[in-house]
Amino acid sequence: MTIPLHLGIRAHDFEQIPLEDLIGKIQHYNFSHIQFALKKSFPESAPSLAAISPGTACYYGNAFRQAGIQIAVLGCYVNIVDSDPQKRAQALSEFSTHLRLARDFGASLVGTETGSVGQGYTTDNFTEEAFQEVVTSVKAMVAEAERFGVTVGIEAGLHHPLHTAPLTRRLLDLIPSNNLQVILDCANLMSPTHYSQQESIVAEAFELLGNRIAVIHLKDFIVKDGRIQIVPVGQGWLQFEPILRYMKHQRPHIQGILESTTEEYLEESIAFLNRVYEEV
Repeated sequence: MTIPLHLGIRAHDFEQIPLEDLIGKIQHYNFSHIQFALKKSFPESAPSLAAISPGTACYYGNAFRQAGIQIAVLGCYVNIVDSDPQKRAQALSEFSTHLRLARDFGASLVGTETGSVGQGYTTDNFTEEAFQEVVTSVKAMVAEAERFGVTVGIEAGLHHPLHTAPLTRRLLDLIPSNNLQVILDCANLMSPTHYSQQESIVAEAFELLGNRIAVIHLKDFIVKDGRIQIVPVGQGWLQFEPILRYMKHQRPHIQGILESTTEEYLEESIAFLNRVYEEV
């Protein structure tokens, strides 16, 4: 029996539409799960991320559950290394609220990237000091996750303090808790200078992070004018064969989440992923 490819999508890639329309689109494309960031999909329901109520979480959680859609990742996009102590405390408070309400949403994993120690891109993110700021914040997040019996999903990102698989492995070693898992986005590990070595970069990520990978983001890229540019899945330079081979043979049933592929390209991208999955 061939194990099917379990595909989902970030809900906000459908932009801000009514809940019933969103559910209809998710079902139309046969997605079994989503990454759901309340503030991005339904900002009117989250005037303050730290003030989301259990009622709000149950309202959306029940709607998706009744439609047969699982929230694989409860997205909480916050800057956990903000150089402003007040803003960082606010970010951690907002993340903590998501951890506390994850069960009401029907999710077990709350995900974020690490952010930036400055405004946008800064080389200060590549320092040991920035990495230690990540460790401090993630330790607090994981301690809170352990209290509620849920999981922190951390994602490495290009130009972030956490931007490589070895750094992510180091974080896992420094915080030895199974309540800390990895959201792996292989496109996020690419840079304009070393994307041509992507085969070894992806192989290293699977080897170093192994069973701590909880979810895989599926995103594609090209390099244009010396910068990484995100494109619909299947239209870029990312080699999906090793990723889908890993998903099929080493981590059967692991959830894949399409990211940054807009609806006009979805059918083509889904067909591409299924075709490659069949072949590997």
